[in-house]
Amino acid sequence: MKIGIVCYPTFGGSGVVATELGIALAKEGHQVHFITYRQPTRLDFFSENLFYHEVDIKSYPLFEHAPYELALASKMVNVVEFEGLDLLHVHYAIPHASAAYMAKQILKSQGIEIPVVTTLHGTDITLVGKDPSYAPVVTFSINESDGVTAVSEDLKKSTYEHFDIKKEIEVIPNFIDLDRFKKQKKEHFKRAICPNDEKLLVHTSNFRKVKRVEDVIKVFYEVRKVVPSKLLLVGDGPERDRMERICRELGTCEDTRFLGKLDAVEEVLSVADLFLIPSEKESFGLAALEAMACEVPVLSSNAGGIPELNIDGETGFACEVGDIEDMTAKALHILSDENLDAFKKRALARAKEFDVSNILPRYENFYKKTIEKTLTVSK
Repeated sequence: MKIGIVCYPTFGGSGVVATELGIALAKEGHQVHFITYRQPTRLDFFSENLFYHEVDIKSYPLFEHAPYELALASKMVNVVEFEGLDLLHVHYAIPHASAAYMAKQILKSQGIEIPVVTTLHGTDITLVGKDPSYAPVVTFSINESDGVTAVSEDLKKSTYEHFDIKKEIEVIPNFIDLDRFKKQKKEHFKRAICPNDEKLLVHTSNFRKVKRVEDVIKVFYEVRKVVPSKLLLVGDGPERDRMERICRELGTCEDTRFLGKLDAVEEVLSVADLFLIPSEKESFGLAALEAMACEVPVLSSNAGGIPELNIDGETGFACEVGDIEDMTAKALHILSDENLDAFKKRALARAKEFDVSNILPRYENFYKKTIEKTLTVSK
């Protein structure tokens, strides 16, 4: 198949999943064309089946904000027409699904039928999409898609609850490349961070309020009183400065490191003992899956789709949002010498269920089904 993938080329979960999906499809022999305004973060190597088409966003004095959606729709039309694509797969509803609808109608006027699959990732539904200024467009775009998927049962449920969706939504969970995300031999790195054999706690995110990074620091503060430990915070975002101030106020700076954005996050995860993800809302929890693949148990909130991944009491624990006391107790339970190895083994076993080799065929089958349905309707 010739597949066009539209996504945000950023460190965010939707962009990462879209890029990894495209890479996996290319390895299976499909021709994959990425259409976005910048080369995706993880698309940093050559493959004969991978192509990148940059959306040219021109700025004119008439426009206060460049009309990205129009430029994107035009680029989709161009790529579909000249590359002979079989299907467009857009990740994140805003504005990709609406731009795809526009492109589909333009192509239809030229006698070209192109099926559109929209994958819902989370905040496009639970946060941005619910904004009254976007909701009608989001609803329309989803209903006009030829196929719709969501990354968790919780996100599927939320979509039906908050929007008047007539389309059937198929749940295809996020996945992991176990060839990349696996425990590496980085003992020298662990010794440099934890010279006295301290336990190492890790959190990765985009440092937005919804991630509740403050809870990570507070749990670490309490754990550190009982078990000698260190904390690594990976990522960056609007809450970064405030988190640094909280560390200073709690006196944990000497045991906390802010590492910023990292491409090779698996190297950090390889030396971690516990991964913390206390988010207020997560549609799936891709960062937690990456940690589990590196044999790291997870301490999470029970929000959104996280409990579908992090099995409470087995791969870690899922606590009520904001319950620092319970999270601290559960963290100490996992970190105890008699429990830690068992949690690590179960975390890896769970991650293997989400290996890309298990999930990719589900996307391929969904593509084929969507293409066949579109061709049947157009006849």
